Amino acid sequence: MSRDAALAHAGQHFDSGAFWADLARRVAIPTESQNPERAGDLRRYLTDEMGPSFARLGFTWQVIEEPKAKGPFLFAERIEDPSRPTVFGYGHGDVIRGLDDGWLPGLSPWTLTEREGRWYGRGVVDNKGQHSANLAAQAAVIAARGRLGFNSKWLIEMGEETGSPGLREVCARHRELFRSDVLIGSDGPRPDRRRPGIYLGTRGGASIDISIDAREGGHHSGNWGGLLSSPAIQLVHALSTLTGPTGEIRVPEWRPKGGLPDQVRRALAGLELDMGEDAPAIDPDWGEPGLSGPEKVFGWSSLEILAMESGNPKGPVNAVPPRAWARVQLRFVVGVDMADIVPALRRHLDRHGFHYVSVEPAREEVFPATRLDPNNPWVGWALDSMRRTSGKEPSLLPNLGGSLPNDAFSEILGLPTIWVPHSFNGCSQHAPNEHWLPELAREALLVMTGLYWDVAESAPGRR
Repeated sequence: MSRDAALAHAGQHFDSGAFWADLARRVAIPTESQNPERAGDLRRYLTDEMGPSFARLGFTWQVIEEPKAKGPFLFAERIEDPSRPTVFGYGHGDVIRGLDDGWLPGLSPWTLTEREGRWYGRGVVDNKGQHSANLAAQAAVIAARGRLGFNSKWLIEMGEETGSPGLREVCARHRELFRSDVLIGSDGPRPDRRRPGIYLGTRGGASIDISIDAREGGHHSGNWGGLLSSPAIQLVHALSTLTGPTGEIRVPEWRPKGGLPDQVRRALAGLELDMGEDAPAIDPDWGEPGLSGPEKVFGWSSLEILAMESGNPKGPVNAVPPRAWARVQLRFVVGVDMADIVPALRRHLDRHGFHYVSVEPAREEVFPATRLDPNNPWVGWALDSMRRTSGKEPSLLPNLGGSLPNDAFSEILGLPTIWVPHSFNGCSQHAPNEHWLPELAREALLVMTGLYWDVAESAPGRR
């Protein structure tokens, strides 16, 4: 019974192809939460695949229903000793649409395929591969020790790709059932694929529809041009007030109050962004002036125009369009008042004379910004464990650049949140040809096995 034995078991599980086989079964279930026709597959992933997988490790499990959710939730637990620490695990089994026609010849989103040192398949990194690695790591600890040495609870949801509807309600309703000491989860990419790392929260994400409805119907641009206002031109001018010409945000309330915290600046000092071999070149002059690349992505807010439309883009006609519309997305950090994002935009547009521009939240679900204090004892403990396992200096991010429903765990359940990403920036997440690097997958199993082993030995506040 040793830590090295557990690591050896994890390595053997990967090298034997057993981990591949588990992941292949999971990838084969087309759990597209954005596709209403896949409702049965969302449930099947939990009842036919994940539930039995937990049961084989001595967990009890149940399906939790929530009317607001896109699919059911699976809750699993293994309680060994109530006096020992309890680790809460999370994963999402839903994926975005397969986009089958966009994959390379010979590849399918629903068939795990290895080609030229890459594992291809929808969900291999987001998120089936990541929670599969964590569950396999717990299995390695049980195999070596005969038990986990701590209590484990898991929640698998099936609607993260549609904004996690119902997750917060489930966490609030089952707060006592879910009670734990820490969340250790995995999602998203490493900032540097050469070394493991952790992040402590996420940027928030809020999408807003901005539009102008000027009149009924289009009117001939020769007869009416110059007499009727152009919603498209007006909207372009309104949008141009939201940022400067190089993307710096000009809505004051969208910038973090107090600026970049010193502890965030220190955590990001020296971090290099590894965006992958096929990634586009970073535009160094884009975004907030005076900040490094990591500070722009992990410590500041950013705005993007996701889509714009006026007239008939696929078949323009000679008419003044009656309407123009754009969807913008604000990625924001701790220090921005989430409740004031839309009202602040309304005030900003009014100040600039655009009172006729309509502003509406694009959807009900908004991911709040979260960030665990880097001085929390779980942070140093996790970094020490990863350093011991990998022999590398792990990276520390105050928060992920993207968004996750971390507030359900940090705010509703009140848990310190330690996220260990197993992917990398060039993985084609949310696009055709999503892939994982097997060397990252193998290291994920080892790093997580070491973390779970160390929970029983040295976790903060260990009873």
